[in-house]
Amino acid sequence: MDIETVRTFVAAADARQFQVAAAELGITQQAVSKRIAALERGMGVRLFTRTPRGAELTIDGQAFLPHARELLRVAERAVTSVRTGRRPLRVDVIASRVAQSGLMRGFHRAHPEIDLDVVMLFGFETAVSAIRSGAIDASFRAVAAPGLPLPEDIESVRVLDEPLQLLTGPGHALADARSVTLQQLVGHRIWMPGIVPGTEWAAYYDDLVTEFGLTIEATGPNFGSDALLDTVADTPALATFMGEHTRLVWPTGHGLRRIPVTDPTPVYPHSLLWHRDNPHPALATLRAHLATTASGPGAPGTWVPDWVAPR
Repeated sequence: MDIETVRTFVAAADARQFQVAAAELGITQQAVSKRIAALERGMGVRLFTRTPRGAELTIDGQAFLPHARELLRVAERAVTSVRTGRRPLRVDVIASRVAQSGLMRGFHRAHPEIDLDVVMLFGFETAVSAIRSGAIDASFRAVAAPGLPLPEDIESVRVLDEPLQLLTGPGHALADARSVTLQQLVGHRIWMPGIVPGTEWAAYYDDLVTEFGLTIEATGPNFGSDALLDTVADTPALATFMGEHTRLVWPTGHGLRRIPVTDPTPVYPHSLLWHRDNPHPALATLRAHLATTASGPGAPGTWVPDWVAPR
C-alpha cells in the first residue's frame, strides 16, 4: 500500500474537499482524485461519495480511516528510527529504582537538551539482541557472565561498582551492627526471590555463594520490592542484599536497617553496552558523562566474580 496514497486519503477525509486536500499536499486536485481512485481499486471498495458539500466518507471509508492514520504513524516511526540525530537516545536499565536508573537521572540533569527514552528489558540476551537490532542504543549490564558471552560487535565499559548492603528487620540478629563481614553472614538466611536462573545477576550471586559459603534463597514468587520489604521487616530470620544506590521507601514502623558489608565488600559491576557502529551522537555524550561521574572499578577491599569484564 503506497504511503503517499494513504496520506492523500487522510488529508481528503479531514478536509472533506479534494481541492482543499490538494492545496495542503501541494499537488493538483486531479492527482488527489487519481490517488483516491487507485486506493479504491486496490481495496475493492468505495471510500468517498460526492455530495454538494464535497466528499463524504462511506462506511468503508470510516472503517479504514483509523487504520490509515496508524499506517502513517508507523511510517513516521520507521523513518525516525534511522534518523539518529532526531530521535531520543534509547537506554535500557534493569529497574526504575536501581543504580542504573540513578546514573541516567544524573545524565539527564547534566544534559537536559538530550531527549531520552529509558526502557526496562529482562535479561542479558534480550538486551544484546535489542542493541544489535537497533531497538535500543545502550544497556546497563554485568558482563560477561558464564554462558552469556559478549558478541564481537558489542562494546562495553565498566562504569560503576556498586557496594552491596545487608537489609534486615529490627529483630534480626545483626540488626544493630554498624557493619558486617561476609564471614559473619555465613549461616544466615539471605532471601532474594528476584534471582532468576540464567541471568547475569544469578551468575553473580552464584559465585558469591560459592566463594564465601553464604546461604541465598530464591524461593517463592517475586511480588516486588514492597512485598520483599514487608517480609524482611516481619521475619527476624531473614535478610536480603540490596545495592547501596537502590532507592527504596518503606513505612516507618518497619524499622529496616541497611548495613554495609565488608572484608571484602561485594560490589555489583554495572557496565554500559552499545553497538560499535551505533551513530547516535548522544551515545558519545553519555559515555563521556559516565567516564567523568561514575566510580571506577577495582577499589581495594572489594570483590567481584572472576568473569567480570575489566574497564
